[in-house]
Parts: sequence; structure tokens; C-alpha cells
Amino acid sequence: MDQPELSFLLEQVRDGAVTPQSAFELLVDLPFKDLGFARVDHHRFLRQGIPEAVFARGKTESQCAAIVAELLEHGTGPVVLTRADARQVAAVLERCPGGTVTPSGDDKPTIVTWRHAPPKEGQVVVVTAGTADLPVAGECVATLVANGFAPTLLADSGVAGIHRILSNEADLQKADAVVVIAGMEGALASVVGGLTPAPVVAVPTSVGYGASFEGLTALLAMLASCSPGITIVGIDNGFGAACAVTRILR
Repeated sequence: MDQPELSFLLEQVRDGAVTPQSAFELLVDLPFKDLGFARVDHHRFLRQGIPEAVFARGKTESQCAAIVAELLEHGTGPVVLTRADARQVAAVLERCPGGTVTPSGDDKPTIVTWRHAPPKEGQVVVVTAGTADLPVAGECVATLVANGFAPTLLADSGVAGIHRILSNEADLQKADAVVVIAGMEGALASVVGGLTPAPVVAVPTSVGYGASFEGLTALLAMLASCSPGITIVGIDNGFGAACAVTRILR
């Protein structure tokens, strides 16, 4: 339940169109719904403007399907299933058809979204350093789309060929928010941070050779960036970057 829906319900009670008992029955599960193995947070959209998402890793197929079904039946706003494997995706879609599936490549987790938000204002640009960063970008873009944005993706724009990102400087200048997704040494975040006035959310990825330490080098480099004001999320966390942008552009 979101704020407009709650306000409408209260107006119906005031006008006599809905009895207080009926309103109580609708609101009794508003804080959360206890499924036994999960307590689904229906109040989150009211508090944060972003509904609860379903992180599939570590959950069974039936648990994923039950949580998604609960959010679709009683929740408000977009429903997002992240980091799902093929069996989880199949089980959830069997129970909850109609989801938009964003594959992330062979043996990579998948994101599935339902009930996308109405279109929002705000121009979002998502930049990847290399093609190998696209699975993380796919998670980010799918989450942004579910929340009502229409992001522009600039793929394979890393600093090894810096002319590539410089050719898109006009897009960066016009953006309301930019997500930079980079592995290796993570230098692209500093470069983009110096080219745009928009908020920059940087995502270090686990892409890289041995000295990249599965994303730790990129993470530390982004945290130590000389470009002021960059926000950094966790390694490979495209979903978290999209949520940060959604909050910024509310």
C-alpha cells in the first residue's frame, strides 16, 4: 500500500463507502505478512518509496514463488526478484506469470520484474567500463525500468580507450543521475565524476585479473577517488545502485 492508496481508503471510511471493520481487515497486514519462513514488509513502500525486493540466493524455489506472490497480491509498486537461478525463475513464473526476465548470461543470476511503476521524469545514464560488466549493468537497468525510468546504457566505455566515454560527454552533461559500473582498477568512476554535474553512483565489479581481488581493488580505488561526491555501493551490486538513483530522483 502506498500513500495515495492509503489516503483513498481513509477518505472512503470518512464518506461511509467503507466500514471501519473492512478498513481494519485491509490494514491488519500492512506492516508485514508472516509467511512462516519470511515476514514480507508491505509497509516499506510507505516508509521508503521503494517496495521490498526478493533476493533469491539462499532461498528455495517455493520460497521465492511464495514471497513474489504475496507482494503481487497484497503489495504496491514494482516487484523485483534478484539473483535468481534458472530453476527459481521457472518456479516463480509458473506461479506468477507475466514477469519480465532479464538474463545475465550463462551461469549468471537473472532478474525478473513485475508491475512496473508509471514513467518517471529523470534522465539516467548507466555506463560500463567493459562488456564483462554487462551482467551487473543488466541488473541495474532492469531495476531502474521497474521503478519507472528509461535509462540510457553506454557499454564498453572504459579508460583503456578513453575517447569512447569522451564521445558521450553530452549525454553525461544532460543526465540527472549516472551509474558507473567498472571492474579492474575502477578508474572509470573518477573520469565520469569529472565530466558530469549529476550525482554519480559507482559500482565496482568482480571483473579483473588476480590483482583485482574479485572487485576489492576497484572498490578501494572508487572510495579513494579524487573526484568529489561519488557514491559507491558494494561489489557487483547493480540493484543497489538502481535503488540509490531511485531515491535521489524521487
